[in-house]
Amino acid sequence: MGDYLKDAIILGIGETLQMTFFSSVFAYILGLPVGIILYATASGHLLENKTVNLIMGTIVNILRSLPFLILLVLMIPVTRLIVGSSIGTTASIVPLTVGAIPIVARMVESSLNEVPSGIIEAGNSMGASPLFIILHFIIPEAVPSLLLGGAINVATILGYSAMAGVIGGGGLGAIALQYGYYRYEKTVLWITVAMLVIMVMLIQESGGFLAKKVRKS
Repeated sequence: MGDYLKDAIILGIGETLQMTFFSSVFAYILGLPVGIILYATASGHLLENKTVNLIMGTIVNILRSLPFLILLVLMIPVTRLIVGSSIGTTASIVPLTVGAIPIVARMVESSLNEVPSGIIEAGNSMGASPLFIILHFIIPEAVPSLLLGGAINVATILGYSAMAGVIGGGGLGAIALQYGYYRYEKTVLWITVAMLVIMVMLIQESGGFLAKKVRKS
């Protein structure tokens, strides 16, 4: 394998990490509140509102049901409008974020649902408002589960980033496609696959480690 391929793989790793990091941050900035609203407005919960829950749940389910490759194509005009281009590492962050928001929202909702009802009852007995209970009782109690879910979500976004190479995105996916598939460089293909697997394993192990540490503290 030539030096140019080594340089390309190193660049691809950097671009993959960049896409994964920024997409994860933006997805949580937008997806975390959505997940909290889905939880709080569900039937029998603190801020029960069937209309809001139905509308938000439907939007989230529609976005989740779209295969990511189709979403990549559908998002091209929006991506071009936001960043001025539909190809490249920066452009890939837009569809990655949009694709991850519903996943984050449902994962957050699921984590909050795991909180024992006794925590909520304790908050109510103190006369705390629903918002106070959510922010100071439910979310802190759900932190270990949120960390585990976060690791899964980041790993999912990492996997999605590899698909971005199909429409001209950067990262290891583009390297695998350009050299491993089009140029029949099987060594490059296997190296990129191995790098993605290692990165996913590191992310998941880190999430599990942090969750255990929080539980013990």
